[in-house]
Amino acid sequence: MKKKDRKIFVLDTSVILYDHSAIENFEEHDVAIPIQVLEELDTFKKGNDTINFEAREFIRHLDDIAKTDVLTDWIPLNGPTHGKFKVVAKHDLNGVDATKVFADAKNDHQILNATLTLQRQNPGRKVVLVTKDIALRLKAKSLNLLSEDYLTGKVRDVREKLYTGRTVVDDYSEERIDRLFSEGSIDVSELGMEKPKGNHFFILKHKKKSILAKYDPRTGHVDRVEKQSVFGIGPKNAEQALAMSALLDPEIKLVTLQGAAGTGKTLLALACALEQRRDYRQIYVTRPVVPLSNKDIGYLPGDIQSKLDPYMQPLWDNLKLIKGQFEKHDSTPKRIDEMLENEKIAIAPLAYIRGRSLANIFFIVDEAQNLTPLEVKTVISRAGEGTKIVFTGDVHQIDTPFLDTESNGLSYLIDKAKGDPLFAHITLEKGERSPLANLANELL
Repeated sequence: MKKKDRKIFVLDTSVILYDHSAIENFEEHDVAIPIQVLEELDTFKKGNDTINFEAREFIRHLDDIAKTDVLTDWIPLNGPTHGKFKVVAKHDLNGVDATKVFADAKNDHQILNATLTLQRQNPGRKVVLVTKDIALRLKAKSLNLLSEDYLTGKVRDVREKLYTGRTVVDDYSEERIDRLFSEGSIDVSELGMEKPKGNHFFILKHKKKSILAKYDPRTGHVDRVEKQSVFGIGPKNAEQALAMSALLDPEIKLVTLQGAAGTGKTLLALACALEQRRDYRQIYVTRPVVPLSNKDIGYLPGDIQSKLDPYMQPLWDNLKLIKGQFEKHDSTPKRIDEMLENEKIAIAPLAYIRGRSLANIFFIVDEAQNLTPLEVKTVISRAGEGTKIVFTGDVHQIDTPFLDTESNGLSYLIDKAKGDPLFAHITLEKGERSPLANLANELL
């Protein structure tokens, strides 16, 4: 490739904190970072969150690349297909100065100046600012700079193409429905459609008849799925019944449930975990702590438990709802309380799992759409023998800065794991919390 055809990509801090190996993902093109990015990464290097890990790993990687070279000169990246890398320390301010245009010398505007500098120094080459910060992309474009999101790890066209885990057939063979109902199982060759990949669910309909089924890749059979209730919680629609089938199958070790608020994701996962409590050493229910209004939890009053309670309350609410299904004379709620006291059931922030061994645990991660792909990988890679992991969330409700519907960890996991025999997914579409909640989801 000729030099003029090679682009120069300028990465900002948000990209590095999302993926510390980002500079290796631009093939033969050249990559640069403004020196202000190093300054910002220095403030992130201490801590136990994923962004702190990303900052530390990138700094180490940069040190390894530099060796005895000067970072302000173009340095070849490892590998024959990679371009070069440099740090932009000095700005050419003979043209547009972003700090003057926006009347502020903050780092974002210095990063814009670094991009402008590369554009002036490399006429004829495309210089592109890559950032996950939408506002910074818009500012760059207002200065006549090319700017785009970091696309590695993104699942494109999520609304239309994200795997739902199920196939609905409206005019299916009545004879096959009757046979599946009576025999409970048929060979996949008799399904009358293309052989599925991995665990896949079906809603087969013929006029007023319908049946739920699941393809089992281990046996090659399509099995009837029966609705069942566990711990007082039963499915209120077909998708919930299919989700419970996946949650209760001991051979399926990884389950994702995607759906809007009120579709029952967390409640079903928790109820099915309780039903299988004897099969696991512990039930661990967790969610990432996403600070309110992007303020650190240190902003909140009280001790650490008081700070975390607002984030964990939805999980306690689901457990309380399960306990409320039973009559006063029933001993089940008391048994649940005893499991909490004995830490057979643990509810805690996701950050608390660091250093833990996840062997023989039913592990539920709520609000998984607020995780990065690396965080999801980190959780799954901790799974020991006998562990089952369930991720629940709504990919259209992102609370974390720099993540979106296409780049969050839940979308990434669903897209990458589909077809694996250890994995099952169901998208829940019908809200069951209340008619009022459904109104909010559908109309507002």
